[in-house]
Amino acid sequence: MSCFSCFSSNEKKVPKRHNNNNNNNNNNGKKIQQPPTQISPKKAAQPQQENNHYKTRASPQQDPKINNETNKDNGSNIAAQTFTFRELASITRNFRQENLIGEGGFGRVYKGRLEKTNQEVAVKQLDRNGLQGNREFLVEVLMLSLLHHQNLVNLIGYCADGDQRLLVYEYMPLGSLEDHLLDLPPQQKPLDWFTKMKIALDAAKGLEYLHDKANPPVIYRDLKSSNILLDKDFNAKLSDFGLAKLGPTGDKSHVSSRVMGTYGYCAPEYQRTGQLTVKSDIYSFGVVLLEMITGRRTIDNTRPSKEQNLVSWANPIFKDPQRYSELADPKLGTNFPMRSLHQAVAVAAMCLNEEPSVRPLISDVVTALSFLGASQMNQDPQVMSPIDMPSPTTNEEEEESDSNAILSLLDGDSALDRQKAVDEAIQWGSNSRNNNPTRAEESSSTTL
Repeated sequence: MSCFSCFSSNEKKVPKRHNNNNNNNNNNGKKIQQPPTQISPKKAAQPQQENNHYKTRASPQQDPKINNETNKDNGSNIAAQTFTFRELASITRNFRQENLIGEGGFGRVYKGRLEKTNQEVAVKQLDRNGLQGNREFLVEVLMLSLLHHQNLVNLIGYCADGDQRLLVYEYMPLGSLEDHLLDLPPQQKPLDWFTKMKIALDAAKGLEYLHDKANPPVIYRDLKSSNILLDKDFNAKLSDFGLAKLGPTGDKSHVSSRVMGTYGYCAPEYQRTGQLTVKSDIYSFGVVLLEMITGRRTIDNTRPSKEQNLVSWANPIFKDPQRYSELADPKLGTNFPMRSLHQAVAVAAMCLNEEPSVRPLISDVVTALSFLGASQMNQDPQVMSPIDMPSPTTNEEEEESDSNAILSLLDGDSALDRQKAVDEAIQWGSNSRNNNPTRAEESSSTTL
């Protein structure tokens, strides 16, 4: 059985030379603590671009020091198990094709069953020939060993035998959200509206845990429909934490990073500057929510040129509540409450605001979606009447404060007050977009 000492690169040791470079060669990497195993990668593998992921070499960063007590959520903080390659080959029947259940940017995923517990698991085998795997493998094991929440996929264990890198997760029988949202076969029933809103709420709760409960906060950085997995009851969990990064602490407003993620989901300011904040995740969530509302891909080159970029196509519609019905997934027909559609579109529009500071906090998004999910029996099927928009503010900080104040009203006990607050949030979101008409369109040829 191997442990994380196998992570060290197989570089030959060079005899020490008595020159001024000695101090720079003594420590090529920093040790990261994970109970009970110490991880000491000496050199991160050079990443490459693959499967619409845009990867570059990560800049040096400080050791992740996560508060274990804070990050426990309804369970003990138990270190992941270690497996031998022989064990995982056995439970996946030597990684046979019939056990293959998925394939992603870093390798293939196989279904298996643990011999000792008879538990069904998903085994992700990283591509040994790829240049991306080691660092992402390390980050994912660390993050999922320390962070525990019902809306984060559960990491059962890992294997680091020789040059083999494998991760063992709980098995999610319904696959990813993408499998139920896009390119459905004729015999597959599309998700109904309230199941979509439930999945959106679960994903938001997982993100809320990372942003608000983890200490320090964690920026997910790769939120997309293919990374939201579903169990047999359509409970959603976030997966694939290889790109996760610790957020800013103290008086820092952002962390700087080379741009990494999936095109179409990355926040525009992150693409331009490499400055990463939790609001970058909010933008990605807005893209996923818009995918669920519309049933469209975020980038679809098979559509007319003006509709290929989902956000650019939807942006003019966000400014006119009378056109919100144009965004509804045609697969739903008329089987959805119009008021709920308007409210979901308003939440998506605020998350997708060009200005990061104006985007809502994830806790406000959770509150709004919780209200939508709880209102299944009380939805008004009629279209909302247009309401005069309030005068715009010219100060961005005041605008952000107004947004948070409106959404925080959703915490009240009165259903009437909560409904009124949601309506006001819709007004605010629409007003914000009406007074910022020059939203820059993302070019499909952008290189990250």
